[in-house]
Amino acid sequence: MIHCLGLPLLLAALPTLADQIDPGESFHMIVLALAVPTSAFALIEGWRRHRAFVPLAVGVIGLFLMATGIAFASREMLETAVTIAGSLLLAGAHIANWRHRRSAQRAALGPESA
Repeated sequence: MIHCLGLPLLLAALPTLADQIDPGESFHMIVLALAVPTSAFALIEGWRRHRAFVPLAVGVIGLFLMATGIAFASREMLETAVTIAGSLLLAGAHIANWRHRRSAQRAALGPESA
């Protein structure tokens, strides 16, 4: 979750640092290739445990926006905005997923766990 939100915000908020660190054109693709399977696994496993559809749907939209950002590589501001929006949605989905999983665990343990 932290990598989804932190890195794009760091690069967007610190342009001088972003100018000095050139991750290359393939950076977005590499990060996306890591984010899609790990996030999909976490969101699907969460849905299997708590059956709350919203975190899964928001996470899929976030991943879609992150992938869409690649299409705007020639328009840096648009690419950054779309990627950060997707990252924020994905981070929010992970938080919601985690909260739903905790609630489902408490419910499974019974009233004495509250």
